[in-house]
Amino acid sequence: MPEFVTEEFRWVLNFLYSYRGSSNTFNGYRRDLERFISWCWFVRQESLMQLKRLDIEAFIEFCQKPPQRWIGTKMVARFNSKDGLRLANPEWRPFIVKVSKLAFQDGKLPDKKHFKLSNNGIKQLFAILGSFYQFLIQEEVTQINPLLQIRQKSKFLRKEPSAKQIRRLSDTQWQTVLITTTKLADQSPRLYERSLFMLQCLCVMYLRISELAASERWTPKMGDFFRDPNNDWWFKTVGKGNKLRQIAVSNPMLAALQRYRKHLGLSPLPSPDEQVPLIKQSNSLGRPMTSTRPIRSLIQQCFDLAVEQLKKEEKFEEAEMLRSATVHWLRHTGISEDVKRRPREHVRDDAGHSSSAITDRYVDVELKERAASAKKG
Repeated sequence: MPEFVTEEFRWVLNFLYSYRGSSNTFNGYRRDLERFISWCWFVRQESLMQLKRLDIEAFIEFCQKPPQRWIGTKMVARFNSKDGLRLANPEWRPFIVKVSKLAFQDGKLPDKKHFKLSNNGIKQLFAILGSFYQFLIQEEVTQINPLLQIRQKSKFLRKEPSAKQIRRLSDTQWQTVLITTTKLADQSPRLYERSLFMLQCLCVMYLRISELAASERWTPKMGDFFRDPNNDWWFKTVGKGNKLRQIAVSNPMLAALQRYRKHLGLSPLPSPDEQVPLIKQSNSLGRPMTSTRPIRSLIQQCFDLAVEQLKKEEKFEEAEMLRSATVHWLRHTGISEDVKRRPREHVRDDAGHSSSAITDRYVDVELKERAASAKKG
């Protein structure tokens, strides 16, 4: 191993350490920097400080089509624990190939030959590497950011339609999910009341799944619902980018909260600074949910039951589309519906969007007009 690797590795760690406050950001930066230093040190056997524009472009091309030995077909931990030691996991790979949820349900398995880095993945690579080199410049380790020398980053991106379809549930699908889960909660509250409440948090308040689970930066509590001097209710959370935001609580969401609290044996509405976990690991007043995996599993169960209900009603096309849905579609569904009736800037702030341009993507008036004109033809 060349001598420069030890020093450069230390700078990579220092850079990543500055993002320790946000686990999602940290994990994304770590993933791409691992790919970068692995390619640089083991494939090119060069110093990070010596790379030029053409080298960065070669790395991007490498990421678009990495060798199959660099690609895994399942998520595994980077390290295994044995006898108190952390040992490198021989099954870990820098890249992962996946299949869609629907394809997996149909029995299809990931194939390394089908790996493709998404446009968002490429954009993120540019952004993370650019930030890393700016950090090195500020620390006076290097004087050049090779990312700034790339004038046409677009040549690495596939052209996409200007109006991307928002992945959301149809009105029929959402109502079926909600009604089916409500009936189950009426019959078996211990099994389904928590799922019903999470469904409404994710759709009605546009929460990301990570905003329901406890993390190092934030633990969602009942006391995060609060009433202001105007008698209006709000919910506060810490979301993407470690940003605190307040979400206006609608009457349907307030009713959902009251129902869930009644099930838990609590007062109808929370008191200020109430410390009861918003989502618990079990239906007792215990520890908060700390992983998104069980939340995802519970919501998927609600989707699966709604699919069966749609089939019973002979709504086969709706059922097939719902099979493709993921938990994040609930957030898209809530935003898409509310942007039709609420001021966009209000939806933007409640959703935690960084700009109105992001919220505007949920306005499908133009697509509806195009579809209507086609039908007339």
